Amino acid sequence: MDCIFCQIVEGKIPAKKVFETDTIVAFPDINPSAETHILIVPKKHIAGMHDLALEHGPQLAEVYQVAKQLVSEYNLSDKQYRVVVNGGKAQHVPHLHFHLLGGNIKKLV
Repeated sequence: MDCIFCQIVEGKIPAKKVFETDTIVAFPDINPSAETHILIVPKKHIAGMHDLALEHGPQLAEVYQVAKQLVSEYNLSDKQYRVVVNGGKAQHVPHLHFHLLGGNIKKLV
């Protein structure tokens, strides 16, 4: 598979992982749009929002728990922060992922 996020999950492409479980990995975006820009990626390949099913509910809940933990770790609670999911032509990598943007947000992704 040519999916760059799947290759990161498999260790074929290096990434500075800031969080990892059996089902989720998080790492800084290589082209940040904010002071803090972390990608939170489910390890299971889900192409995008249109591919979500009810069975993915626990994994999505975990994504937001990870976001909550990272907000705390990166001291974003008292700053502006957003969790953004892109879709369609705005989604540059065809693997569902979440952007945690915090601090000085330069642009929406």
